[in-house]
Amino acid sequence: MKRQMLTLGIALFLVVTLAGPALADWTGTITLWDAPRWRDADGDPFHWMKAKIVEFEELNPGVTIDMVETPWAEMGERLSIAIAGRSWPDVAPVDISGAVNAAHIEQGVVAALDSFFTDEELADFFDGALESYTFEDGLYGVPMSMAVHVMLLNLDIFEARNVEPPVNGRWTWDEFVETAKALTFDSTGDGVIDTFGFSTYVLSGYYEAWPFFYMDGGVPIADGEFAFNSPEAVSAIQKLADLKFVHEAAPIEMGSSDVGGTFQAFAHPEQRYVAMQPWNSWAIATVSDSDGTFYNPNVMVAEYPIGESGEPVTIGGAGGWVVFHQRDEAKLAKVAEFVKFLSTTEEQYAFSRNYGTFPARFSTQEMDPFVDQPLMARAAEILQYAVSVPEHRNWSQIDERIQTELQLVFAGEKSAQEAMDDAAAASQRLF
Repeated sequence: MKRQMLTLGIALFLVVTLAGPALADWTGTITLWDAPRWRDADGDPFHWMKAKIVEFEELNPGVTIDMVETPWAEMGERLSIAIAGRSWPDVAPVDISGAVNAAHIEQGVVAALDSFFTDEELADFFDGALESYTFEDGLYGVPMSMAVHVMLLNLDIFEARNVEPPVNGRWTWDEFVETAKALTFDSTGDGVIDTFGFSTYVLSGYYEAWPFFYMDGGVPIADGEFAFNSPEAVSAIQKLADLKFVHEAAPIEMGSSDVGGTFQAFAHPEQRYVAMQPWNSWAIATVSDSDGTFYNPNVMVAEYPIGESGEPVTIGGAGGWVVFHQRDEAKLAKVAEFVKFLSTTEEQYAFSRNYGTFPARFSTQEMDPFVDQPLMARAAEILQYAVSVPEHRNWSQIDERIQTELQLVFAGEKSAQEAMDDAAAASQRLF
């Protein structure tokens, strides 16, 4: 009996000594990088996160969340710099296909979160959402939402020009071109074209324009090799460029990196002069929000035009939270608790209602978040045609080279074939 008690005592001592730090209720500071969401009545796009931070800190005395407000357009570059300098935040709202990728997972930059979820908890997430944060059967993030790229149409301009929108939001490329041409006109009668049928922007890490490049069957990577210089891809890229240079149905700034200016051209009450633009589904809520900045209630959601592929191809994906490597296991547990706190069924419902995203959880979908939002309901139907951006450990670098060359195409400095051949050469070592 004494021997058994001694053995049990030693075992308990070892458990407490070795596992104690991980079991302890950690206190300290968690650094969070977050980007703008929907605005509140005061115009604050960070109000949701600020409120969640207050709630979490009240539930966890001794824990402080230090939020760094980061524009979406700068998030990827800042993370890349931080990772290179090994000075990353504890949490950031990214996926694992761009600034954070498989190479970073293999290097231990991103923390695995499998042990913080039960099988029952994971079963509530859509498979596609989990797959976006899964690498070699490990979970390296928490899905918060799903999104899809769609076409937004300003029906005021359609009505002014007596142009019919596509039936059920579906059209061929030729029909789309004719529509864009019909919506390009001189609205003041001074002989200067001031309203255009279409515009978009081109910027590394952003893919609103890319479904057009997929419409003839082209893809950026095929069989592990660069493929955007294939006849199918080049054909589609050139067609979109011709919409500007041949058909003259797009403004001169189309294809630049000016995200804000492009959006204002479609949505700003005093600056609207573009009838059709492609956007991530988050823009639906922003465009139709009557906060006095962007307001256009007469909007339609449509599919991307159908090319030689025969399908209205689009791009979609999941968004969520990535937790970066922690030396302290107790801190890792607390950070994981924080991201779970941010991504509950109820919080995903709030995102779906206010932020133009789709839930990543079955339980949120069952709450029917779009029951009174027909534009979001229509966008949800388009999800079935969505493909993801390529999964490649060097994708962010490959993407940068492609997007740089695409900007040259839409600036009129190169043909699509020349640009994509140059992008292939510039990307060769990355393959």
